[in-house]
Amino acid sequence: MFLVSREIGGLPYGLIIDISFVLILITALATTPKEDWNGLNVSLFYTLLLWLLVSLFEGFNPGASSLGWINEIRSTAIYPFVAVLLGLVIFRTRRDLDLFLILVMVCSTLASLNGIKQLYLGPSDNERKFLLENASTHLLWGHLRVFSFYSDAGQFGASQAHIGLMAIILSLAPIKTWKRILLLLCGAINIYGMLISGTRGALFAIVIGGFVAIALGKNYKALLCGGFLVIALLGVLKFTTIGDSNYQIYRLRTAMNPEDPSLNLRLSNQRNLALYMHDYPFGNGPGVTGYYGKLYNGDKYLSRVEPDSYFVKIWMMYGVVGLTMWFSVMMYILGSCCGMVWQIEDKVLKVKMIALTAGCAGILFCSYGNEVMNLIPSSIVVYLSWVFIYKSPLLIPGKEILT
Repeated sequence: MFLVSREIGGLPYGLIIDISFVLILITALATTPKEDWNGLNVSLFYTLLLWLLVSLFEGFNPGASSLGWINEIRSTAIYPFVAVLLGLVIFRTRRDLDLFLILVMVCSTLASLNGIKQLYLGPSDNERKFLLENASTHLLWGHLRVFSFYSDAGQFGASQAHIGLMAIILSLAPIKTWKRILLLLCGAINIYGMLISGTRGALFAIVIGGFVAIALGKNYKALLCGGFLVIALLGVLKFTTIGDSNYQIYRLRTAMNPEDPSLNLRLSNQRNLALYMHDYPFGNGPGVTGYYGKLYNGDKYLSRVEPDSYFVKIWMMYGVVGLTMWFSVMMYILGSCCGMVWQIEDKVLKVKMIALTAGCAGILFCSYGNEVMNLIPSSIVVYLSWVFIYKSPLLIPGKEILT
């Protein structure tokens, strides 16, 4: 989508997404048997419905304009609700799951290869225009932060970490050797894509996601060994200068530096925000900050403050009350996904669900450092991962690909 946007431009891409959702919904209403709609009777659907209602009521918040509100809640509340609704109704088989996994990994790997092309062969003319407009965030000390097909380097790095982790976990399933090798190769390419993006927070998507994967695997030896390896890796980044001659490793190492100027600037902004937000327990309304804040609410104080974090953005828009509710919803969904995966006995299906759950956990916690999980492609991957995890006991076997 962003590739076409940069190379062609002039199309209402947000509207195209809305129309696509509407067309799929109409098709589902027309073709899905009535009994399949009973699949909506799960807590995942009701929790996202609750969050959607909260977001709709925020339309009465006087802090933001109606245009900013309606545009912002599309990605914040409407898209997750509609994507989950459609997924719960449409997906039925384990083959659907495999096709989803393969499509996501193939597209992500192509993005990594395009990113490698950007780094070593140079960006296209239109990508150069993007870089000139975003030089302060994508050209640091003469080094390119690769963004590939994505909206920015932050989204690219987090997504590559997410999919790379999933591919590596999937390679541990009892599957054919050639498929295992392909998955490992896919994982390695995507992890390299994360490194060349210069997105430091993406490291924690792998750390948190890896910990969740090891815990759900019920292999306590692996948990101890994996924990030791993670601590050793973080220790090398924190207490040594090994690999500093490589810019990507040097950039990643700064994520472990509590004196990093970027980190301290963010913390300073959050302290200032805390003073302002003290009088707004329900926030200033969706659309008051970020892109739509600048577009529709440029006269507001929060429109001039960069959230830098999806958690902070939710806080600014919904206040401490809304942030608490949103975080509770996210943790409930993650916790229930872990509980469902814990009970799966089928070894191949269990590894697939572990990969999806670990990826979701990684992206959630990665969103503390960057605005990630509400942006394409991470958003749609996370929403449909929730669907497959919740439907895992009911997925019909047969004609599976990743076996």
